[in-house]
Amino acid sequence: MGIFGRGSGGGLMNVIRCDEQDYLVWKWRPQGQEANSTSRENSIRWGSSLRVKEGEVAVFVYPQKDGTMQDFIVGPFDQTIKTSNFPVLTNIIGLAYGGDSPFQAEVYFINLQQNNQVRFAVPYFDAFDPRLPDHGIPVAVRGTMTFNITDYQNFIKLNRLVNFDKEQFVHQIQDAVRRNVKSVVMNLPQEMGIPLVQIERQIMEVNDRVTANVKPRIEGDFGVNLKALDIAAIEVNKESPYYEELRQLTAGITARTMQAQADVNIKNLQDTQELNRQNMEETMRIQREEAQRAQRLQTETQFIGAHALDQQTTVLKAGAESLGQAGSMGGGEGGGGMNAAGLMTGMMMGGAMGQQMAGMMGNMGQYWQQAQQGQVPTPPTGGAPTPPPMPGTTPPPMPTAQFHVAIGGSQAGPFTIPQMQQLVANGQLKPDTLVWKPGMAGWTQAQTVPELTALFAPAAGAVPPPLP
Repeated sequence: MGIFGRGSGGGLMNVIRCDEQDYLVWKWRPQGQEANSTSRENSIRWGSSLRVKEGEVAVFVYPQKDGTMQDFIVGPFDQTIKTSNFPVLTNIIGLAYGGDSPFQAEVYFINLQQNNQVRFAVPYFDAFDPRLPDHGIPVAVRGTMTFNITDYQNFIKLNRLVNFDKEQFVHQIQDAVRRNVKSVVMNLPQEMGIPLVQIERQIMEVNDRVTANVKPRIEGDFGVNLKALDIAAIEVNKESPYYEELRQLTAGITARTMQAQADVNIKNLQDTQELNRQNMEETMRIQREEAQRAQRLQTETQFIGAHALDQQTTVLKAGAESLGQAGSMGGGEGGGGMNAAGLMTGMMMGGAMGQQMAGMMGNMGQYWQQAQQGQVPTPPTGGAPTPPPMPGTTPPPMPTAQFHVAIGGSQAGPFTIPQMQQLVANGQLKPDTLVWKPGMAGWTQAQTVPELTALFAPAAGAVPPPLP
């Protein structure tokens, strides 16, 4: 703080500024003036220079008969004091001063940028475990608190700026923090249901609860912004006569709790293993039943042709019996005559039965041949293809004669008996047509082969006998 110059009124010009490094609130006085020394302590010459650094605010307090008035100059600011810069001066400086005489004003600089860190320590106090409410165990807490000033107008309302004592201000904040820390630590074991000897593990919970309680109190009562509150340690006095008793009680409960939890885990594991075993058995049983069912279906599919043949054979047998009775039905009163109509009906039935039997034999032969070649055989009775038989379960093929036929100078075949019969009907196979089958020495005429002789014989009853 130095002398800026001389004004027209003969007084000294001042440079109003704060050169302190570590401060929260600092009061400016003219050079050489101590607190409460003379009335010149607050005398400011018109035209003095004001310098306010960034991060601080200068507060001008003008005493009046009816109260005080204030001007707030937020830095950075470096200008001469004028009514244009200080609108409130217009109401203070009258014509009597002539713009030259000094005016009375207190100037305070408030640090808005500095973070103020305050350490606090709560000495040993008795805390109680909910299981032993009559056994107090000493507990101590240490930590730090960081605050700054953001709302300077509210700060001025709550705190006296004249002779502001930072140490006393910090001590008041520490007292408020200590009271809240003690309250939280004493009630936490009861509220959370935890042993007092384990409260050191709950340091974060204690820190959060203390912050929640202290922040509105610090900001509302002291006008500062609480930036952080950090509890560094919670110390339980392990030399206390009740500490060992409480520790053993807690250890016993913890051991029993761990054992009970281990028993539950083992029981759950055993139940899970038993359930998995039952599920595995049930899965394997279902798989076995499905495999057996699939095997039965495959076996039934393989032999469905033989079953159908048996059924058709039964039907043909019944038809043959009816054919045998057809010739004697309705032969006169004595029953000894021949019924020509019945005979013709029987011959027609016999021809149809023969063709059906031949078709059955041909289809069966084709079915077994496809099964032997590994193809998907078509059931003899028609219908959807069936899967090939399982290895080792294929029945031996039904014996059937197959002939090669010389037709038009070319070899054709092989043909089964029913197919040979069809060739005879079409005129492609004649008695002198050359044929051959496995086992024969060479080609020979069809009429000389015993199996084919019947194909060229006239059907019995094709020409009716002469009337008696």
